Amino acid sequence: MGRGVTAVDPRLLRHARAARGYLVTTVLLGLLIAGLIVAQAALLAHLLSAAAFGSGTSVLAIPLALLLGVVLARAAAAFGGELAALRAAARIKSQLRRELIAHSFRLGPTWLSRQQSGRIAAVATQGLDDLDPYFARYLPQLVLSVIVPITVIVAVSVTDWISGLIVAITLPLIPLFGALVGLHTKARTRRQWRLLSQLSGHFLDVVAGLPTLKVFGRAKAQEQVIADVTCAHRSAAMATMRVAFLSALVLELSATLATALVAVETGLRLLYGHMSYPAALLVLLLTPEAYLPLRAAATQYHASAGGAAAVESVFRVLETPLPESAAARPVHAPAAALADLSRDTLRLNQVSVRYSDRQLPALNRLSLTINPGELIVLNGPSGSGKTTLLRLLLRFIEPSEGTICATGADLATIPVEPWRAQIGWVPQHPRLFPRSVADNIALGRPGADRATVERAATLAGAAEFIESLPHGYDTRLEGPAGQLSTGERQQVALARAFVRDASMLLLDEPTAHLAPAAVAAIRRVLVGPMSGCTIILATHQDWGTAVASQVITMHGGGCSQRVPEPVPVTGSAARG
Repeated sequence: MGRGVTAVDPRLLRHARAARGYLVTTVLLGLLIAGLIVAQAALLAHLLSAAAFGSGTSVLAIPLALLLGVVLARAAAAFGGELAALRAAARIKSQLRRELIAHSFRLGPTWLSRQQSGRIAAVATQGLDDLDPYFARYLPQLVLSVIVPITVIVAVSVTDWISGLIVAITLPLIPLFGALVGLHTKARTRRQWRLLSQLSGHFLDVVAGLPTLKVFGRAKAQEQVIADVTCAHRSAAMATMRVAFLSALVLELSATLATALVAVETGLRLLYGHMSYPAALLVLLLTPEAYLPLRAAATQYHASAGGAAAVESVFRVLETPLPESAAARPVHAPAAALADLSRDTLRLNQVSVRYSDRQLPALNRLSLTINPGELIVLNGPSGSGKTTLLRLLLRFIEPSEGTICATGADLATIPVEPWRAQIGWVPQHPRLFPRSVADNIALGRPGADRATVERAATLAGAAEFIESLPHGYDTRLEGPAGQLSTGERQQVALARAFVRDASMLLLDEPTAHLAPAAVAAIRRVLVGPMSGCTIILATHQDWGTAVASQVITMHGGGCSQRVPEPVPVTGSAARG
């Protein structure tokens, strides 16, 4: 079991700088509120004793005005603390969300493919929203539960040392019972959050794969799985609430008995004349204030436990080590460590890649030379290493053995962002976003004008069906591009890669769902307008030896190569 989020978690201070100033403000306001509590009790005891002994209205006017001012000041301090807490929580949530998303991007698609996207979404949204009670109520109450009891014990001891001693002895019972209950609550809350994350992730995956489930008749089975997880989450939530109610009863009973003990001994000594009336009133008014913050802190702990559990999930992601390719590199890299894919030759020297969940290597001592402007076709069955080779060139993963060199420089020494800026990539399952078709294509080159977008769509063979959409290029793609077929989504993704004007194109099964005529058109584009670009194409289809400069057949992590005879290419040999 990982570390939990404690009252002042150093990880929270490290990742959320806004929390530091807020904690300082909370401590200062706690000191102010503690002083106001003692002043309020002293003024109220003075007013009650003066009224009991028949003092006139003129005598009571000034203390009454002071009491009203103290009450208003205490309310203002509490309101200001909660307002500052909510603003700090908003900044902290925003900062943690940005860091969570940025770190997930840096971890790369290989890491993300092993996660449930629904769980990460649940943590980034509802999970972090649960931090509001943690900052707005629990942390301020925790500060008060330290400052106020100490202040009250000192004030009571100065007035009556016997009562002060009783309060000091009985006070630790509240945090003791609270800690015992809190350990049980923590385990329950973690289980509740784990089930909620599982439900969110599984539900999102089921919705995304609903068409496939319906085709294979597995929708009913998934309905039962979701029902079982929902039932388990409901049971965990009810169990957590039951513990919260029972813990409130235990803490209230402990505080009530301790207060009653002070009241009994104070009343007896007052009855026998061993204690003055104003002193007895002050002790009786202050004693409940010593226990109240501790009881309230225990209550607020239950309200904030969900946010604490979610933040632990956030830290688990933030503390996941980055792959070597995404690790921090010097911003000002030497010129020798930069690469230009339009003119540099890539060499893979005895490269092997092993995944932790596989016994056999995905690539085994692969050697390959990639010259600028080549069109290389990767053939082979699923699992033979084609996608792994593309991931290596994208630097989503690093070689387990061997090196990749760009004109003599080890790829590991080259900054990753300038490297990827020269590459266009079309994965097997491209993602389109709920934006217009033009915006989805322009993601390849932010700021590209409409003419450039339309030209890229024409090259990808997508212009005809895009123009037939209700609003053409301005048609918004809802959901997972619901109004487009699988082949049309691939063509939009190809257009996105073409608009990038990249020096190297990595295409993973780009024509798997296209009609034969569309495949032939893409072939003509790759050997014609895009022929100046280095293209590496992974496919199950037979592209023929006349198209490629190298045909590499992948098998069991290794490969066999064929270098076809050069065939003249008709049409434009220059890139548009």
